Amino acid sequence: MSDQNLVSAAIEPRRVRHLWQLLEPLHALLYFAPESLDEAAALGFDTGERWPGYFAWRAAPLGAAGPGQVGSAFYSFSPEMVGRYVPAAWDVASPEAVLAARERAVDRAYRALLGDRVDSPELAEAAGLARRAAEAADVEGRPLAAANAALPWPSAPHLVLWQAATILREHRGDGHVAALRAAGLDPVEALVSFAAIGAAPEETFQSRQWSAPDWAAARERLVRRGLLEPDGPLAATAAGRALRAKVESHTDELAAGPCEALGSADLERLAALLGDFWVAAIGSGLLPMTTTLGMGKV
Repeated sequence: MSDQNLVSAAIEPRRVRHLWQLLEPLHALLYFAPESLDEAAALGFDTGERWPGYFAWRAAPLGAAGPGQVGSAFYSFSPEMVGRYVPAAWDVASPEAVLAARERAVDRAYRALLGDRVDSPELAEAAGLARRAAEAADVEGRPLAAANAALPWPSAPHLVLWQAATILREHRGDGHVAALRAAGLDPVEALVSFAAIGAAPEETFQSRQWSAPDWAAARERLVRRGLLEPDGPLAATAAGRALRAKVESHTDELAAGPCEALGSADLERLAALLGDFWVAAIGSGLLPMTTTLGMGKV
């Protein structure tokens, strides 16, 4: 057994997934905080709905990317939806302006959420550990992780923590897309199969704006593969549940590198440090309780 395999065996998949669960809310505050709406409005984006800002904030590290590039990287959104917001976002503000506003939004949101804790030694320590993990991430073939990893690091610890959380969640997300493709699940099939195991109600996945015919056609394809029950409410077969479990396990494997780079003790320390900040994010009431990520369901 190689040294790398010995290191990998020391980090259990559940701990890899747990780190994602702790970091995801800290990243996702960007998309829901009122400070983000303020910054988006100041740039000229329509803030009457979530999506103009979301596509701009998340896609800006890619540069002035077109709908094909953004849709491929985001994976689960319908092409028609992506096309409504990209490249129109870059007519409102350049990617560089969006990135600057994104940092301001995170700064303001974290200060509002954490108060004096933004200057705490615990946050600074968490930021340092998270940055070490993020800088160890292999971003080859991972477009969103690579784009965020190429950005300069801010100096303030709370902004370092957010950027590290973002690199790590996009690293995991890029790996998840690879796992879905390895399982033969196209973007809409990925959503249908996830809904079928109870990751979230079907209506939650409507946020990705696939048409009813697209959803029905994907369901029929999965039925033909023996992954969904043919009749009644949407439900996975045993084979469908097994395939989704394999996807999640594969995702954990592909996300393990940064955790392995930290090592078991520092990974445990980072998780302990993040706990209070995770509680603050979840307790803020800003984040939706049910999402397409299946948080806490898988």
